[in-house]
Amino acid sequence: MAKKPATTAKKASQAKAPAKAAPAARPPRPSPAPAPGPADSGAQGQYVYCIIQSESPLTFGPLGIGHDPAEVHTVHFKDLAAVVSATPMVVHDPTRENVLAHQRVNETVMLQHTVLPMSFGTVFKTTNDIVELLRSAYDAFTDVLQKMRDKVEFGLKVLWDRDQIIREIEDQDEDIRRLKNEISTQKGSTYFARMQYGRMIDAALQSRSEQYVDDIFRSLRDVAVASRSNKPIGDRMIMNAAFLVSRDREQAFDARVKEIGQRHDKLTFKYTGPWPPYNFVNIKLKLERAH
Repeated sequence: MAKKPATTAKKASQAKAPAKAAPAARPPRPSPAPAPGPADSGAQGQYVYCIIQSESPLTFGPLGIGHDPAEVHTVHFKDLAAVVSATPMVVHDPTRENVLAHQRVNETVMLQHTVLPMSFGTVFKTTNDIVELLRSAYDAFTDVLQKMRDKVEFGLKVLWDRDQIIREIEDQDEDIRRLKNEISTQKGSTYFARMQYGRMIDAALQSRSEQYVDDIFRSLRDVAVASRSNKPIGDRMIMNAAFLVSRDREQAFDARVKEIGQRHDKLTFKYTGPWPPYNFVNIKLKLERAH
């Protein structure tokens, strides 16, 4: 499946509450060992990328994390499989190289399988520990895999030119325009007038941002299974969202995003995917330190 690159079309705004989020997978507490200290750095463990359904052993080639990409294969319990590669028992820093390797494996596996992505840096001490995880969380994993079957994630970030929007607000809002004119012509202190102007501009920006975001979420609701709103990054971003989409609705979702972009041509969209459902599966494991 071709990856949709980040695109920049003039479109939409800030982020609000998402629609229904898919249930998070919270398996029972397994018994893996965490990455140990430097004294144990020569020991080999198993890095886990994701969970899939497969009864047959699978290999995906040398794609894994590490300076020399490790061979990626599966570890099984019944019809569940963890996608893993051998790794030293050390803490993996979230460097660009390591994160890209983690993503590369998940994106390769998702071409043929529904995946439950694991958190970056999940390392188990032995293969038996992974089998125990699959056994103890079998029902939870199976349930979430069923919910995520044939679904992928798309990311949508929306930015605006804040100064341009302020100029539009000043042109369209008579009270703000009059206050700005008073400040520019008033003799003496304008401190309180400027404070009032700032509060009015902030309120107008918030209202307009919410209107854009509400319109985008509402417009995408019938072509997405679920959505999640994340915190916008920086002053220009007003929406940072993820959408869970059925594979058979990808084209409809794509067309709807383009339609929204044409409707909000003064804003900018950054649209990416398809991805594994990172924002809709939350697998966090409590790892026990080996003594």
